[in-house]
Amino acid sequence: MGWSDDDFEIGAYVPGAEDLPDLWQSEAQDFRAREAAIGRARLNVPYGEHERQKLDLFHPAGPAEGLVVFIHGGYWVKFDRGYWSHYAEGLTARGWAVAMPSYRLAPEVRVSEITSDARAAVEAAAALVRGPIRIAGHSAGGHLTARMGAGELSAEVQGRIVRYVPISPVADLRPLVPLARNSDLRLDAAEAEGESPVLHAAPDAPVSVWVGSEERPVFLHQAEALAQAWGAAHRVDPGRNHFDILDGLRDADSPIVTDLLA
Repeated sequence: MGWSDDDFEIGAYVPGAEDLPDLWQSEAQDFRAREAAIGRARLNVPYGEHERQKLDLFHPAGPAEGLVVFIHGGYWVKFDRGYWSHYAEGLTARGWAVAMPSYRLAPEVRVSEITSDARAAVEAAAALVRGPIRIAGHSAGGHLTARMGAGELSAEVQGRIVRYVPISPVADLRPLVPLARNSDLRLDAAEAEGESPVLHAAPDAPVSVWVGSEERPVFLHQAEALAQAWGAAHRVDPGRNHFDILDGLRDADSPIVTDLLA
């Protein structure tokens, strides 16, 4: 199926989307400040030499059950960990430590290099928290989450992973190659194939692919394609769009948190 640049456009189709980044950043800052004040936030932990190769780690009130790594989205070209901190809230309330990395962005680096950053961030976070590991990510972060399941991690870390949850992922990058938005990504056919989780074997650990029922058709298609390719659970969150699907991560008893911790 051929897709257009408009098919991958999100904000223009969600009322009030232009106000969301400021809201995310404000709520994330409040959450970081609150958690840091009570000694439950370890901020700006480097996992590489670049300024963006850092992660924040949020701890639960007691000993951690294990580690969740959440990888943010932004079409590989924008945002950083500072917009998403508050989405650790539901998971820390359930007793899990949550690592949130930033990573280098296009056009400074290619998508395959961003995948390498995600791998380095997961490996670094795994060294900070004992126990099982769960990886989740949204949009481009959903792509990176799925890529972690495709043989990217060391055998030691991969052996600790018990669940992958790509949320609204871009799972097949090949449709992006002819589009104008590829001017920053610089994907060629070979890299698009190599970076497409739908073309990789499924990981050994269980996978749940989430998508909002009110998302753009291309994201509904991408989520379904990944679930089918991997024989994974396919969760359609009723009434949710590409942005507010993340709100469930703030609720310890929400379906998405419950599924992530299943």
